[in-house]
Amino acid sequence: MNAIGTENGILFNQGLFGLAILAFVLLLALEKKRPYRFFPPKVYKESIVTNTMAFLVNNLILAVLRASSLFLVAQQFAGYGLLSSMPNGLLKWLLAFACFDLAIYAWHYASHQSEYLWRFHKIHHSDKSFNVSTGFRFHVFDLLLEIGYKCLFVVVFGVDAYLVLSIEIVELFFIFFHHANIRVPNEEALSQFIITPSLHRTHHSKLRSEHDSNYGIVLALWDRMFGTRKEMVPANIGLDLIEAENFIQLFSLAFITERKIRQLLGWIPKGKK
Repeated sequence: MNAIGTENGILFNQGLFGLAILAFVLLLALEKKRPYRFFPPKVYKESIVTNTMAFLVNNLILAVLRASSLFLVAQQFAGYGLLSSMPNGLLKWLLAFACFDLAIYAWHYASHQSEYLWRFHKIHHSDKSFNVSTGFRFHVFDLLLEIGYKCLFVVVFGVDAYLVLSIEIVELFFIFFHHANIRVPNEEALSQFIITPSLHRTHHSKLRSEHDSNYGIVLALWDRMFGTRKEMVPANIGLDLIEAENFIQLFSLAFITERKIRQLLGWIPKGKK
């Protein structure tokens, strides 16, 4: 990419990022004013504070570890991979976006099916509330593993660094959108094409039979294609046996599996009936 193209790419992505942050603020205000579901004030406040702290601390750790490797890898390997011979343009962006969205769907599915990956990903599901800040609620190890996976995608497909960055920002916008505790006009029709809050709300159900579904981030196609789509209203949000009222508890939960908690509970003597 020449100097002018690079400068335009930077400005374009800065604009996209600014729009994503603006969307976050607007969604936060909208769900505060007209929430789809009411959560107890204490639960909602703990969620916002804990999730914001997770975002700040995780980004500090990623910065210290120089985990901007996805962008750097894209710069190094843009000339290789399946799409590298295609000129940059709308067609290449759409193909890369679809492949990237499918790749993240697969990663999300694996994060639920693998006990090792789930120990970190369950942190995201431990929120007893469901609001736009839930999109920040991740364990730093979950983020690091996902960055490594995305780097593999970049090498295999050979996509320009600024193209990758723009796709990441669009995905970020949708993460904010489908975590928002809002009512969306014509959502049933919209959810046939993209992941909406009603679909992702099911994904945050307390019941595993319900939260092991709707893995998509942007396109609704993948859940329909692979039979993982569920359309329902969950009775409860969060996880059983999982409590995290602050960031320290949130970070520590990854090292305590549900199996171990149940085992510990089994050691507690039961009273006579």
